[in-house]
Amino acid sequence: MPMNDTLLSAYVWQRSLRAVAWHRYVMGRVIRDEAGEGVISAAIAVLIMAFLGVLMWVGFKATLGNTQGNVDNQVNQIGK
Repeated sequence: MPMNDTLLSAYVWQRSLRAVAWHRYVMGRVIRDEAGEGVISAAIAVLIMAFLGVLMWVGFKATLGNTQGNVDNQVNQIGK
């Protein structure tokens, strides 16, 4: 069922107005304090880097293990 442009713009307008009103209501009651935001962001960044490091280490170990097996097979074939 297609929605006409007037109805769509009225819907967007009222949702935007409602969002602004809610934001003003909530921010009017809450004291805006950004202390600790940097620490939290740094902790998240450290966790992400640790996760990426673990993924890279697992990939490296798998690649190195496969490579070592291939090298051992080639050396054994040369010795025959």
